[in-house]
Amino acid sequence: MSVTSRYKEAWEGFWSEASDAPGEVLWDAEPALTSGVHLALYEPHVTDPDLTLVDLGCGNGTQTLFLADRFPHVLGVDLSAAAIELARHKDGRGGARFRETDAVDGQLVTELHAELGDANVYLRGVLHQCDPQDRQALADSVATLVGERGRAFVVELAEAAGQQLMGLANRPEGPPPKLQPVLRHGIVPGAVADSDVAEFFREAGLAVFASGELPLTTTEYMPDGSRIELPSKWLVVGRNG
Repeated sequence: MSVTSRYKEAWEGFWSEASDAPGEVLWDAEPALTSGVHLALYEPHVTDPDLTLVDLGCGNGTQTLFLADRFPHVLGVDLSAAAIELARHKDGRGGARFRETDAVDGQLVTELHAELGDANVYLRGVLHQCDPQDRQALADSVATLVGERGRAFVVELAEAAGQQLMGLANRPEGPPPKLQPVLRHGIVPGAVADSDVAEFFREAGLAVFASGELPLTTTEYMPDGSRIELPSKWLVVGRNG
């Protein structure tokens, strides 16, 4: 299985138009407000930090480069060639590796695991953007990558976030500027039920070691100057034993 051509084309179109200017992309907030917050929740559960950390769905690499300052081996993976090009351009120090890979393609992911061995995984806001038929396959890919020793941190928009984004999209004055290119390319947040997120990973054979809720910070602001934050759910998953 691989992702639908519509899904791939939507992301390629989005990232082809995006610049590498900080804060241009809606969800690309400063790492201190995103992956830095997640690391505080994730690191206590990482049993082997020397494993490669795979940033699955890395986009333009902002969070990947932050993670590369804290883990010795980091690989950013994304479906979009344009996103990977942006990430490599941003990585002036060569602190991370980047690769174009379809994370729903089980054969490609199995080959990646054979190359890396067990890995830790960071997955931020990817599951809810998948086409429904791809979500279990993505969770299965995370299970393949973590193997027996790795741990994955998963953070996904809560159901309420989709409602909030649709409310913003349908404002009388129009969507906020940074939401407009997302909608133009047909990238609409999927309605993944809050209870289903953990179930995808349990079905893939992984145990949930920790979970919780936290706001997911965006780079967009309301007219009153307040930063738009979206409710999200997070999990740490891996093999038992």
